[in-house]
Amino acid sequence: MAKGPVLFDLEGQQASRPQVAEAAPVPDVVQSAPQGQAMQAAARLAARKPSLLVRAFWWLATALISAVVSIAAWSFVTDLLARQPLVGWAMTVLLGAFLLVLCLLALREMAAFGRLARLDGVRHAAREALAQNDLEAARVVTDRLVTLYKNREDTRWGRDRLAELRGDQMDAQGLLALTEGEVLGPLDKAASREVEAAARQVATVTALVPLALADVAAALTANLRMIRRVAEIYGGRSGFFGSWRLTRAVLSHMVATGAVAVGDDLLEPVLGGTIIGKLSRRFGEGLVNGALTARVGVAAMEVCRPLPFGVAKKPSVRGIIKNALGGLFGKG
Repeated sequence: MAKGPVLFDLEGQQASRPQVAEAAPVPDVVQSAPQGQAMQAAARLAARKPSLLVRAFWWLATALISAVVSIAAWSFVTDLLARQPLVGWAMTVLLGAFLLVLCLLALREMAAFGRLARLDGVRHAAREALAQNDLEAARVVTDRLVTLYKNREDTRWGRDRLAELRGDQMDAQGLLALTEGEVLGPLDKAASREVEAAARQVATVTALVPLALADVAAALTANLRMIRRVAEIYGGRSGFFGSWRLTRAVLSHMVATGAVAVGDDLLEPVLGGTIIGKLSRRFGEGLVNGALTARVGVAAMEVCRPLPFGVAKKPSVRGIIKNALGGLFGKG
């Protein structure tokens, strides 16, 4: 064995060794911008109209189940009356109480649909009065609106101001503008706060909950609650079926007009520029879902408001997004 240092000659192998300069460049990984998948899925789910075959299936299934349950309950009570009269009468009373509550719930749903129809009627009459510049029709609309809110304490001051100033208005546009500013102003602010709260909730849940369908469920639930609260603020308190029908009307309008699509400037007033592309995927999805919820809220205000937006400007989606999500960021 040789002693001392050993010299290895690598010059002959240098040509075959890979060179750093010849390495292929590392490809840039471009992450697609968040698109608000939860809100878009919730909107499509709520706006989807079932086919005639599906509706017929549910109608027949409901009728069949109701008939089977009714016959089974009737047979159970009559047999129990024959065998145990006292217990049978007790079950009869319970069944009667259940049917009474069911009828009251049905009446409440009918009243809810009536309230929503009343708001639609006032809004339609206001548009007709403005289109024809009919002062007498505008006075009728104002009277209907005052009657609608006569028991609302939050509109009392506005109604008193309207009663003092309405005699000075000489045209339909001026009278309805005065009515809109004095009576509906506080309601618009309250509805905007509800929309901001819902946008914050959807953004937070989407950003923090990693489950696949949890964000869709949270977005749909929050938007249902928000639309119902907006309707209540404007006097259209609805029941379960009324809320679902109203939600479908709002989201169907948004899907038809493309308002659920994410624009490049959707979060610009909050984030500025294209910083959303530098955020984490989950956090960016939360912000976009919150912004889309703000769009749903503005559409709900337009649908539920008894007067169309005129002199009072429609709430800006950007303004609502800034108020709802702006506190999540520090200004650099």
